[in-house]
Amino acid sequence: MDPDKKTVVVLGSGWASTSFIKKLDTRYYNLVVVSPRNYFLFTPLLPSSTVGTVNMKSIIEPIRFITRHKKRAVQVFEAECTAVDPASKTITIEDHTPEKDHHPVKSLSYDYLVIGVGARNSTFGVPGVDKYGCFLKEAKDARKIHNKLMDCIENAALPNQSPEEVNRLLHMVVVGGGATGIEYAAELHDFLVDDLRTWYPDLADKIKISLIEALPNVLPQFSKQLIEYTEKNFQKQHITIHTKTQVKEVHPKELVVKKADDSVSTMPYGLLVWATGNTTAALVQKLKEQFPEEQTAKKGLAVDDWLKMKGCEDIYAFGDATHTQYAPTGQVASQQGKYLAHQFKQMFIRDALEAQLKKAQDEKEKEKIQKKLNHIKEIKPFQYTHHGSLW
Repeated sequence: MDPDKKTVVVLGSGWASTSFIKKLDTRYYNLVVVSPRNYFLFTPLLPSSTVGTVNMKSIIEPIRFITRHKKRAVQVFEAECTAVDPASKTITIEDHTPEKDHHPVKSLSYDYLVIGVGARNSTFGVPGVDKYGCFLKEAKDARKIHNKLMDCIENAALPNQSPEEVNRLLHMVVVGGGATGIEYAAELHDFLVDDLRTWYPDLADKIKISLIEALPNVLPQFSKQLIEYTEKNFQKQHITIHTKTQVKEVHPKELVVKKADDSVSTMPYGLLVWATGNTTAALVQKLKEQFPEEQTAKKGLAVDDWLKMKGCEDIYAFGDATHTQYAPTGQVASQQGKYLAHQFKQMFIRDALEAQLKKAQDEKEKEKIQKKLNHIKEIKPFQYTHHGSLW
């Protein structure tokens, strides 16, 4: 760490943070990365990894592999940031490694803090989801789904199982009709109906896949054409879509659901994948509470057009940790990371020119530096450019 350079601490290793880490010029700053996971996860292929279409190793890139190619050394801590003190410009981090009996706490100082901690899974307060459901956000979630899926199939193949138990075990339920839920239901169908027919011919025709969505239709954020195409395709594949249906409770072997007519019934299941979207991360919520007047957004940190957190001069944020006009996608987050790294370069040049201007004595030299300074001060706000979708 160079004491003459300002220190940038980045929280997270998702799309936005990794893009920022790759693009930030470490000749200008000390860079410190803090994240509970020490790798970047290519999330679009996460559903495929649950059924073995792709290997988990092929969608993971270690952060230390990325940072080793930087011009100067980067510090990487596999830990979770649990608190931020904007007044003293310090953060508190904890090591939550399972192998350790206690969780060491450490304090780190920063000149600039960049928050890219993402968001956490939203359960909408439905009891039993955390205990009996499977999320689809991290590598560990994919492994859990794979193990649960194969357990259901193998148990259904055991002799002397009742028809009711076989039907329950082979009923796979996906809750959430957004992009993640739709993608996983389709991936699940291809694996269970196509691939497993050779391995478990007696079970292939008994497999059932249901998708539950509380809104009137799936993919509410997409075009009507895509919605109709998806519904038609699922009908051909015998994937049952339950719209206007809410999950009220989750039990070990059944769901309690409420339909549009207010009728309540139970739905037996073997595998439950919960893909209902995200809610604010714990650290982000703490920060919002520290700045109640500026942080009025319902979810995520409110930032200005330059990705600076409202209410604090030295904290920036991007990706799912923020509340902006853009959709919470990897494409948006990646562009935000690149933009912010470029902005930090501009900030360094601006600070260097201001220092030169103070030292300059010749009027012509001052005029020349001032022109450069006027140009560099005009940092353009972030603008997203859409490059298409993986559909």
